[in-house]
Amino acid sequence: MTRAEFPLSAAAVAAAVGGRVARGDAARRFAAVSIDSRTVAPGALFVAIRGDRLDGHAFVAEAVAKGAGGVVVSDPTSAAGLDGAVPVVVVDDTTGALQELARHVRRVSGARVVAITGSAGKTTTKEATALFLEARYRTMRNRGNLNNHIGLPLSLLELQGGAEVAVVELGMNHAGEISRLVAIADPDVRVWTNVGTAHLEYFGSQDAIAEAKAEILENARPDTVLVANADDERIMDRVPRFAGRVVTFGVAGPATVRAVHVTSGGLAGSRALVRTPTGDVELETRLPGRGNLLNVLAAAAVAVDMGVSLADIASRAARLCPAAHRGEVVTLAGGVTVIDDCYNASPSAVAQALDLLAAAPAGRRRVAFLGEMLELGPGSAELHRECGRLAAGAGVGALITVGGAAAFALGEGAVAAGLPAAAVEHADDSDHAAALAGALVRDGDVVLVKGSRGVRMERVVERLKAERG
Repeated sequence: MTRAEFPLSAAAVAAAVGGRVARGDAARRFAAVSIDSRTVAPGALFVAIRGDRLDGHAFVAEAVAKGAGGVVVSDPTSAAGLDGAVPVVVVDDTTGALQELARHVRRVSGARVVAITGSAGKTTTKEATALFLEARYRTMRNRGNLNNHIGLPLSLLELQGGAEVAVVELGMNHAGEISRLVAIADPDVRVWTNVGTAHLEYFGSQDAIAEAKAEILENARPDTVLVANADDERIMDRVPRFAGRVVTFGVAGPATVRAVHVTSGGLAGSRALVRTPTGDVELETRLPGRGNLLNVLAAAAVAVDMGVSLADIASRAARLCPAAHRGEVVTLAGGVTVIDDCYNASPSAVAQALDLLAAAPAGRRRVAFLGEMLELGPGSAELHRECGRLAAGAGVGALITVGGAAAFALGEGAVAAGLPAAAVEHADDSDHAAALAGALVRDGDVVLVKGSRGVRMERVVERLKAERG
């Protein structure tokens, strides 16, 4: 079954967001919503968002000139020069209006919403979940990283297209943000992947991060489902607060959906027997590492609970590939293997990546380019030292640290753990690291590249591809 599309009229928009149609054709309908005058689709509704750097009200005329069929503004003077037929919806707050409109579309659509949060693996879990659910449902997912108070509403507004299920991420870096996103999305299924150390600067401890992530449990109905990581103690300690039904996934112990007899193929992925309430299935994935296996299990738990067959889950799991810069394994000339995991980094994510590097075949030199991890707060230096110790334990033959003082601490930790000082080099930035990569990487090396988004570690990968592609 598929759901009918339902374009919104200007009058319906005003009613949904508590605004008024100040002028123009109140019956005009919009099949899409945009906040970007540069990419607005013909006939779309343009919402003038006030941001930290730009105010959308300055681009109202441009949006209409490019084909926008109507506008939502909080400053009516910004629409003064428009053609009189163009509907102008006036509201107190355009960001709030965008969120309310998304809530309205989410309710009217009748679609089920699956919302995913966690410190790591959200995007991989989202992609796997959507792929599995597509076997049975017309499914949409939020594009890229649209997971905040602006991106989530824009994603939910795509439910106008008639999807039966929406799979979305909920991101955060401060307390209260998940709560706000849950209120907008009103998820039928909530997935909590893990509690890590991302954004530690804003929270002070992993327990505080867990409390912020636990906002995913709020405002649940008895028929709401929580899919929770049974291997994460901080999650399971908080699960009793949930008012709905709980489904768990894991590897280490009892879980609703559990992988047993796990066989690691290192960089080639893993294979396991997965036990579920509807039977057992052999599952194989090319996504490398234990963290990715848990992401796939989370997706499988959602799919099983929503009636997708085990055969469909298994066949689709085998098709999964890492997203760009999120654990991609790239083979280059000279037999060099690059683990491109440079999208972002936290201590827990670096530990997982180093575990993957440690699983590289014996006899191949392991090289790690580790960029500084940002937003870690006062304990940053010690957390970097610990990651340096883990790098030494992973058997790296060369470690290149990238960034400021915290990156030096990475090297200190590695040397203290037994890595020869001659095997450690420091680069002030990613351009310097990219220049080092060309001379340092040898034929047959396995190279891990990881670091926080702001360090731009992808430049190292780009240099290696340019030289060895």
